[in-house]
Amino acid sequence: MRLIATLFAAGALALLATSPAAPMSLPKLTGTVGPGFTITLKQKGRVIRTLKPGSYTFVIADKATFHNFEIEGPGLDRALTTVGGTGTKTVTLKLKRGTYEYYCAPHKSTMHGKFRVA
Repeated sequence: MRLIATLFAAGALALLATSPAAPMSLPKLTGTVGPGFTITLKQKGRVIRTLKPGSYTFVIADKATFHNFEIEGPGLDRALTTVGGTGTKTVTLKLKRGTYEYYCAPHKSTMHGKFRVA
């Protein structure tokens, strides 16, 4: 009986050792648009200038009904929030090498930012 218990415990340990690791969380980018005529995209509190290629979690806080948050870049042209709505939206996007621009569509000439993925 003791031998069976020992074999069972050894088998359980072997399964634990070979099980896949827990998935890593994606890097988080935090954006805001409004309430005034401002738009930002930051990582850990710093304005983004460059990122590495890969998947990112975008958390966008839209604070005004007359703004939105859009992003364009290689293979990507997407509105993350809408004009007329407010609130926080979370989206996962895969970024490829190149230059990206984020902006508020109705106020693109004054509310915009850029970053590179390299």
